[in-house]
Amino acid sequence: MAKITIRQQNTNSVIEDVARSEIALESNAVYALPLEQWRTWDAMATNLPGTPATDDLGLVTGTLGTDFPSLQTGDLKTAGATTRYAACTVTLPPEYEAGSTIKIRASAGMVTTISDGTATIDFECYPSDEDATASADIVSTSAASINSLTFANKDFTVTGTNRNPGDQFQIRVAIAVTDTASGTAVIGCAAKVSLLLSVRG
Repeated sequence: MAKITIRQQNTNSVIEDVARSEIALESNAVYALPLEQWRTWDAMATNLPGTPATDDLGLVTGTLGTDFPSLQTGDLKTAGATTRYAACTVTLPPEYEAGSTIKIRASAGMVTTISDGTATIDFECYPSDEDATASADIVSTSAASINSLTFANKDFTVTGTNRNPGDQFQIRVAIAVTDTASGTAVIGCAAKVSLLLSVRG
C-alpha cells in the first residue's frame, strides 16, 4: 500500500511513514487545468489559435492587467448554430481516491452580449486504454446553458468507477452558440476549467 512520508519542518527529518488510506479524505479538491495546455482538438500537436476560427476555440490573451486569458468562441453574432472546441489530456494525481467521482467544472458565460438564441458548454472525457486507443465518453452530464453575462460554475460528472491514480484522459470542451441578431459581439467564454477530485494527502 502506498505510504506518505511526513517530515519535520526545518529539519527535514522523517517523523512517520503513514498509509495513504489513513489520511483524511478531502472531497472536491480543485485542480485547475492551465489554459495553455488546451490544444486544437483534432490536431493535438497544434496550439489553439489566438483568434478563434472554423471549429476551434481561441486562447484569447486580452490586455495584461485588465484581462485574463480565456477560451473564447470569437464573435458569433448572425452566425447561426456554431460549435467550437478545444481539447487537452490530463492525468489523475497520486492522491486521487480510486473509484471516486470526478467532476469537470467550468466558470463560463458570455462576453459583451448574450445570444438571441442559445449558448451552451459541454464536455466529453475519454479514458486512455494505454495502447493508443480510448474508451467511450464517461461524462454523464448534459450540456449546460451559459447564456448570461454573469459567469457561473457549470459542473459535469465523470464516472469514477474503475478509475485509479495515474489514469489518463482526453477531455474535449465544446461551446455552442446559436445567434441570428446583428447587434454587438456575441462571444461564448470559458474563463477557468478545473477537475474536482476526492483526494488523500
